[in-house]
Amino acid sequence: MKLKQICVPIENSHDRLTKFTRALGERGIYLKAFNLVDTGDLGEFRFLVSDVEIARHVLMQKHIPARIDDVVAVELDNRSGQLSNVLDDLRQAGIQVKYAYPSAGIVSGREIIIFCFSDNDKAIEVLMEKQARLLDNEALGVFDTAA
Repeated sequence: MKLKQICVPIENSHDRLTKFTRALGERGIYLKAFNLVDTGDLGEFRFLVSDVEIARHVLMQKHIPARIDDVVAVELDNRSGQLSNVLDDLRQAGIQVKYAYPSAGIVSGREIIIFCFSDNDKAIEVLMEKQARLLDNEALGVFDTAA
């Protein structure tokens, strides 16, 4: 249930972001979810793509440094209290959220949140016990031959 997220350190420059998103687009890769974090002079662009392997190859060709992190996608009902219930279950299990961001859209009245936890494997166990809907590559339309 873990997904591969690509993380690119990025200067606060529109040229840098444009450069690699254009390179991905030219190869038919599209962003499934993304988060741009500003940390001053250097930020981080975290994203899920339609094809992880091709995206890795494109970034290497363009000499764009990147790392791959594991994340977990959770689908929640789009109603009040859903997120806090999930977070409380995780807190009780001693799991911290490192960061989270929503995907690009809501599907059938449900929203998708991308999480990175202090312990992704333990978080998956807790979420499955609580019958949360976890999404895999196929559900998100992600192709990853290394998964």
